[in-house]
Amino acid sequence: MSLPSAPSALRLLRTELRRSVAPWAGAAVLAAALAFLTLAPGPWSAGTTAWTAQWTSMALWSRHLLVFLWPLALGFGALQGLRDHRSRTAELLACTPRPARQRALAQAGPIALALVAGYGLLLLVGGVGVLTGGTTFTPAGWLPISLVGALALAAGAVLGLGVARVLPSVLTPPALAVGAFLLTSLLRPTTDAAVPTSAVPNRLSLLSPVTAPVRDTLLTVATPVHLGQVLWLLGLAATGLALLAAATPRARLLALAPLLAGGALALAVLPADPRDTYVVDRAAAAPVCDGPVCVTALRQSRLDELAGPGREALRLLAAALGDRAPGTVRETAESHAIGEQPERSGDAVLVDFDDPVFAATGERLTRALVAQGIAPNCRPRSDVESGTVDDAAAQIVAAARVFGDLRPLDGTMHPASDQIELAGPVWERFRALPEAEQRRRTAALHEAAVGCADDVLAALTGVPTR
Repeated sequence: MSLPSAPSALRLLRTELRRSVAPWAGAAVLAAALAFLTLAPGPWSAGTTAWTAQWTSMALWSRHLLVFLWPLALGFGALQGLRDHRSRTAELLACTPRPARQRALAQAGPIALALVAGYGLLLLVGGVGVLTGGTTFTPAGWLPISLVGALALAAGAVLGLGVARVLPSVLTPPALAVGAFLLTSLLRPTTDAAVPTSAVPNRLSLLSPVTAPVRDTLLTVATPVHLGQVLWLLGLAATGLALLAAATPRARLLALAPLLAGGALALAVLPADPRDTYVVDRAAAAPVCDGPVCVTALRQSRLDELAGPGREALRLLAAALGDRAPGTVRETAESHAIGEQPERSGDAVLVDFDDPVFAATGERLTRALVAQGIAPNCRPRSDVESGTVDDAAAQIVAAARVFGDLRPLDGTMHPASDQIELAGPVWERFRALPEAEQRRRTAALHEAAVGCADDVLAALTGVPTR
């Protein structure tokens, strides 16, 4: 098959763009995605997991939107595939000397290009937001995440073209779009990225191009996932092109071969264990330190604001706990799912910037670090990392032991009144004890919290609180 020259190809592309729905498809993808990300409230709009907070978050949230962008691409592709049927020129074009494969490429190329361009503009807008947001770390992992998303849109449109050529009905585009939306909704992960779960086995769920919501900013998509999804999407695109060029029932049946082959290869490559789907980005998690205070490379811009309060917290902890006091402050780089216990350490104060408690600055941040250093959280993670109200009460009593006054912790899910109501009586009894006994019970609290005891407040009161 001879390909047209470059000038002829450009003229053909311009003509197809003018007489097709391709420009509208690209504009619809861009407008729908931007409207969702900028107007709808959610974890993509604020905080450390915001769409424009980090490069990987930007790429993952853009991929997450494929839950409705990918069905949109299939629908537009099918609509474009009905053009010859609507104009009643399908038989006429089939009789022309132009090869069927060349006609298929000419029809599929513009809409695929327009969708990729619309998705690329979405990434460009997000990239500008990331750059202006002050981030200093640029991981390489965001690029393959985005490239697979662009390939998914192009493959979806080409598949829609082919299906509409085989089933030339006005119901084909809406049926494809609705069916694809139901499929992506069924296959997409239903919990956090650390341990994604779906209604189907993990390998099957990864055939969907949709990524999990961003809850841990140190996670990225594993390489086998990229490879498996690329194989699957190339199979979809090849089947779409083959259906476009097929003129006989036998050819249409053979057109399914790339889809089946791509699916089989993808299932052989994709990870079976959900924990292998998203992995910690080691470059992003590499420590960057200022003395005893360390953050990950991803949060290097936060080091200056943490260093001063971190050193002061270590000094206060040394006075309160003596030899048992943590010697460093570091950002935790271990990923854990919702419902799993967070990392704990008796040697370091662990900071999770995804926890709103550590969004404070100055003296309030020092207080939060002291509270975490004496009584680290050991309860399962929820949507916001703040533990139970008992944990919060133990922490504010621990901080009061150091600072001399009882104050609620900022940033927890528990109202200040609930924290004070529970911690107030404990604090009154505790501060009436002799200094030596206060020290002993503070050390007992630290040991109980690091060991994740069932009732950490009992270490302060000497009796169960519940």
